[in-house]
Amino acid sequence: MQPGVRGQEHLQWPFFETRHATLAATLHAWAGRLQLPALGDPQPSRRAVDDACRQIVRELGEAGFLSLCVHTGETDAGGLDCRSICVARESLARRHALLDFAFAMQGLGSGAISLAGTPAQRARYLPEVAAGKRIAAFALSEPEAGSDVSGMSCVARPDGDGYVLNGEKTWISNGGIADFYVVFARMPGSERSKGICAFVVDAGTPGFEVVERLDVMSPHPLARIRFKDCRVPAASLLGGAGDGFKLAMRTLDVFRTSVGAAALGFARCALDAAVARANDRHMFGATLAAMQLAQAKIAQMATRTDAAALLVYRAAWLSDQGVRITREAAMAKLEATEAAQFVIDSAVQLHGAAGVRLGATVERLYRDIRALRIYEGATEVQQIIIGSDVLKAAREQAAGTDVNSAA
Repeated sequence: MQPGVRGQEHLQWPFFETRHATLAATLHAWAGRLQLPALGDPQPSRRAVDDACRQIVRELGEAGFLSLCVHTGETDAGGLDCRSICVARESLARRHALLDFAFAMQGLGSGAISLAGTPAQRARYLPEVAAGKRIAAFALSEPEAGSDVSGMSCVARPDGDGYVLNGEKTWISNGGIADFYVVFARMPGSERSKGICAFVVDAGTPGFEVVERLDVMSPHPLARIRFKDCRVPAASLLGGAGDGFKLAMRTLDVFRTSVGAAALGFARCALDAAVARANDRHMFGATLAAMQLAQAKIAQMATRTDAAALLVYRAAWLSDQGVRITREAAMAKLEATEAAQFVIDSAVQLHGAAGVRLGATVERLYRDIRALRIYEGATEVQQIIIGSDVLKAAREQAAGTDVNSAA
């Protein structure tokens, strides 16, 4: 742990190497120096948020941090360092949600290219994403297919030496400011997860349009996009035809874990604010911190934060060992976001009336955390993933036991 960085004690856990603590300290110092107008305004305009995101991406790239979530090498396309991505997201989210958002979307938006892109595709997009010169977006959700990815209706019809895309995507982060989109669409006549493909589509491609900008309680660039006879070359296909669903799930396994890390950053920020408030707030002849009810609440907040951190960094460590982590990533995302919601709500309560004043740190966090329990798979979807995987493993174990017994 770097001297002078309070609250980073967990980086001494066996999941980490010295470089992770160094990264956290470096990001902590960098984020503390960053001054952006939209970060200080509780109700910034859409243009201010767009401009701030562009500036953050540029500065993250210039500082070299975006190289953490983008694999620019010509070989070993699966070489994303999940622990470093999580450490970065926790550190940035602890400072402000928009910093975390800008970093994470460069990784998620280009993740499929890192994982399955050809050398030519990686060379065309990833160096500029890592440098902060191109903004990426991940276009998976649709108006009638959010949690149920296999129910998507956007179609990619083979046509000559390319494909023609038709359909809509919605709730697309970086929608409206992205320079390119990784788009998932199905082949005509295919059903459910079979036949889904992934394509890289540049923002200026004819037939592509941003049809609606979406405003949400924690401001960031978000849009509904449409493809109408949008023609893309065969070279824009990522991976093999029909590999899109697996590619989307592989991408989400890495970045779903990091959503949990972002929630940790929010929770730690709220816990810091609550502890400071408890120590400074005088009432009934003593400080709030002297009251056992406040001590009990802070104990719950601290315990749930560390418990969530253990799940997040277990998943990240396993991912870096090359283990498939669908169950572990779901557990990390579920518990970290739910725990952060509890911690932040508790921090607001400990602040009393000051906690709901527009612009207060805990008020901002209260808005920031809510979406994390929904995007990249709502809490209920994570429960389905975990439960299904546990039951499947039990059936497979029972079948193996039966075979051995018969032998």
